[in-house]
Amino acid sequence: MPVCTWAPDERDGARGLPGTFGGVGPVATITPGTVLRTRTVDCFGGLIRSPDDLPSRLPPDRVSNPLTGPFHVEGAQVGDTLAVHVVHLRPRGQGVSTTFPHFGALTGSYFTPTLNPPLPERVWIYEFDLDAWTTRFVAGSGAHVDLPLDPMLGTMGVAPPNGEARSSLTPGEWGGNLDTPTLRVGTTAYFRVNVPGALLAFGDGHARQGEGETCGTGIECPMDVVLLVDLVTSPGPVWPRLETDDELFTTGSTKPLEDAFRIAQRELVGWVAGLTGLDELDAYQLLSQVATAPVANVVDTNYTMLAGVRKSLLGALAPAAAYGGVHETLRGRAHQWTRERAA
Repeated sequence: MPVCTWAPDERDGARGLPGTFGGVGPVATITPGTVLRTRTVDCFGGLIRSPDDLPSRLPPDRVSNPLTGPFHVEGAQVGDTLAVHVVHLRPRGQGVSTTFPHFGALTGSYFTPTLNPPLPERVWIYEFDLDAWTTRFVAGSGAHVDLPLDPMLGTMGVAPPNGEARSSLTPGEWGGNLDTPTLRVGTTAYFRVNVPGALLAFGDGHARQGEGETCGTGIECPMDVVLLVDLVTSPGPVWPRLETDDELFTTGSTKPLEDAFRIAQRELVGWVAGLTGLDELDAYQLLSQVATAPVANVVDTNYTMLAGVRKSLLGALAPAAAYGGVHETLRGRAHQWTRERAA
């Protein structure tokens, strides 16, 4: 398997890293089937290191949610499907989470103003025990809870169509800041290619995050990342899709939240109908009884919902493998790469 190792320049608070999908030239070209080894920086560019480093004091010209990439995928043409399998995620340094004014699901924001005073700024530092694979929440009282690490990438996507450049804080049809815990090791993400080469970028590592990212931040941290990047020439999905060994997921990102729910559910109906041969009304009826609706984020500039179904519940319908079985293929290559590294 071809391997590409690329390390971002993390000096000066990651100001040199991109903060948009689109509008930025590629840092490297990779071929389909490449193992991509790299790093991401946290959403604050590494500038919050202690409880005294409040978000409001960060430099105004810093890049918010800096991205690693973008990577030009050789041969990727408009309309293709880019498949990205998460092979390895390992937090580095320490984790940070915050509350700050006008951001988060349980406070007034610029879009939902109230007369209540904004929440105060506060910073929590999370230390990692990578041998035990845990991180520690410490309350202001000193009470603490050890939590298992469950690393994820909050942000992944490709360049949008029509020459647009979209903020890395925003999720949409191109992917972006989805902030779903499902984007963890073992998951394959599918994106529609909108420009030649796709221009894959990603970042915003979280050591773990609850569904909804309610306070506005997960346990934000820099991350060592290994991805397997491949190309499927079948038509790409309108909205990003995710596949694990056991489940299929579709996404929808917009406001209000119920419209994000509708997009995700509608996408899943279409996907399941295509895989099983059911007509759409039958697929709609079946999924109304078995689908799940995980909440990804309710804090970003667009909200993100997922719709999911367990593959085992479709087994009697003999569904076709999604995208020709690329998830199973990439999972096998990921296991091979991991075994070779361990040998």
